[in-house]
Amino acid sequence: MTTSSAQLGDIAEINPRLSAIPNGPVSFLGMADIREDGTTSSGVDREFSEVRKGYTPFVDGDILLAKITPCFQNGKIAQAKLHNRQGMGSTEFHVIRGDRQIVDQRYLLHFLRRKEFLVDGERRMTGSGGQRRVPVDFVKALEVPLPSLPEQRRIAAILDHADALRTRRAVSAIRVQELATSAFLNMFGDPAPSWPRMTIADVASSSKGAIRTGPFGSQLLHDEFTDAGVPVLGIDNAVENRFKWGKPRFITYDKYDQLKRYTVYPGDVLITIMGTNGRCAIVPDDTPVAINTKHLCCITPDASIVQSAFLHSYFLHHPVARNYLARTVKGAIMAGLNMGIIKSMPIQVPPLEMQAEFATLTASLAGHEKVLASSSSELDSLFGSLQSRAFRGEL
Repeated sequence: MTTSSAQLGDIAEINPRLSAIPNGPVSFLGMADIREDGTTSSGVDREFSEVRKGYTPFVDGDILLAKITPCFQNGKIAQAKLHNRQGMGSTEFHVIRGDRQIVDQRYLLHFLRRKEFLVDGERRMTGSGGQRRVPVDFVKALEVPLPSLPEQRRIAAILDHADALRTRRAVSAIRVQELATSAFLNMFGDPAPSWPRMTIADVASSSKGAIRTGPFGSQLLHDEFTDAGVPVLGIDNAVENRFKWGKPRFITYDKYDQLKRYTVYPGDVLITIMGTNGRCAIVPDDTPVAINTKHLCCITPDASIVQSAFLHSYFLHHPVARNYLARTVKGAIMAGLNMGIIKSMPIQVPPLEMQAEFATLTASLAGHEKVLASSSSELDSLFGSLQSRAFRGEL
């Protein structure tokens, strides 16, 4: 059976005007209140008089589509679930209110959250640099398949259920991470007076350049990167607080011979010192020969004093480290860290036996997290396939 279709602008109001002045407070949503899982916060109560000018009106149940880069590409398209009937929010939202006699709002939300729509929308963005936006005419012209309303609701219910499974798996992964943090603070958050007081410089290897940043200026030019050779590690490899291969960057082996002093080794701890300051990762055992960029500080620990797992979690979770980093970054002339700041960071060092116990625990939790991540990836792939089938009329 052939399914009819219609342009979105013919079956929904796009950016509708405020229909009536609200009697009580309104729910205010900023861009941060739009989550990438298709949900929103309930908003912050504001008096309408405070936000009536310069903001976008919408009501509970409307679909909010972030039109600006990179929020659109990140999937910030959600159905508003507000504390109040009336909402106001960012001018960077397109508001979509489907005709309830023609289209189910949950069905429409799932249609808009497809990868294909995000790709097409990015291609049609106008503007330049960080101010590119999805034009309203593109949204209005979007062709939406329209099975019967009962069929739309059936499809939406199936996709809601599948999406809930993905969300539960993501929550499980977060809880594993929280367990590791809790274990660290329980074991090391209140140091014993007998633990030696040292600095990060004291716990680094005695080898030359045990704490180092990458090549600066003309030492490594952008046009010297190649498609193969020796990997160059950057912020993207540590930004998630675990090591992850990101954008491929390489240098030739001849160039590496000039930059060997910037080699990273398995077990080294990487900390970001520009942009997203203080993100941290451990270089895995199976990492090939590589160097790091100037955006990372690389620390080779003295294994007779400190283990990589402890040092990694110390940077991320210990109150002394977090307060020190926040204070020094705030006081810097330019927001960022440097080797001097990191070398001077105070640290109380627990016995190696305790560190080893913690390392065993984190390795076990990392194994669980890897299984969850693999499962989440499979669920994401299956969900994408389910979406495609749903809107082809194959469910």
